[in-house]
Amino acid sequence: MHFSDLNLNKPLLKAIFEKNYETPTKVQIQTIPLVLAKKNVIASAQTGTGKTAAFALPILQLLFHQLDTNKEQKKIRALIVSPTRELAVQINEEFTDYSKYTKLSSTVVYGGISIDAQKKVLKKGVDILIATPGRLLELCKQEIVDLSTIEILVLDEADLMLDMGFIDDIKKIDLLCPTQKQILLFSATMPSKVVHFAKNLLSNPEIVEVISIKSETTKVKELLYYVPKPNKIELCLHLLRNTIKGNILIFRRTRNGVDNLEQTLLKNDFKVETLHGEKSQNLRQNALSK
Repeated sequence: MHFSDLNLNKPLLKAIFEKNYETPTKVQIQTIPLVLAKKNVIASAQTGTGKTAAFALPILQLLFHQLDTNKEQKKIRALIVSPTRELAVQINEEFTDYSKYTKLSSTVVYGGISIDAQKKVLKKGVDILIATPGRLLELCKQEIVDLSTIEILVLDEADLMLDMGFIDDIKKIDLLCPTQKQILLFSATMPSKVVHFAKNLLSNPEIVEVISIKSETTKVKELLYYVPKPNKIELCLHLLRNTIKGNILIFRRTRNGVDNLEQTLLKNDFKVETLHGEKSQNLRQNALSK
């Protein structure tokens, strides 16, 4: 199957082909027709399977075919809620790429940076808003954002959203939107709490569940070392010097642990960048860029 088989319009297909996409993924093949049919959808698929395009492309198509010819300020018609700032930025980048040959506009809002620049963009009007829950509710409270015109609501990475404690925020956002709207819920996993939450939020949803037969994890060699806590850093340095090559990603349990390991690695002449929630948004983005 090709993207041209999914009843997408020429402006979208042109943008897709410019990104060198030819064959849609399983989650895209199953989800795009359902969204175009204006169904509520619960979709579960692993990270990296093209979930963003699975909702971005049909949303752009639906909005494109109902473009408001009124020259007054645009109203927000689609809202995508993301649990993290970095993911929200990434989603907006994809919407920008796919919509380049339409007159549809999108923007992203998130905390950790000045709210004033975001207010200026929103006052000009956008069709699609990508947001993290906290900053979105803050803008709603200040009456900068009006969600009463939302036609499509997307909850991305729902499992992570619930793990991060955003359930009450999501309920508030849902109530600020019209009762009659299309809801799309995407999740990498579908634990019972996500299923329960989805059933309470979505009416008569279509279920899309894509299980990857060839998991990337099959390529990963796993080793486990039992080591006393005081020797963990010493073992880490030994592995970095003698065993592990290339680019390396290290997870630690706490922010202090991350900072302490960073200092140790710098003293041992390793090039290292760190990322955690106590860092400013600018520092986080710089670390990701590097």
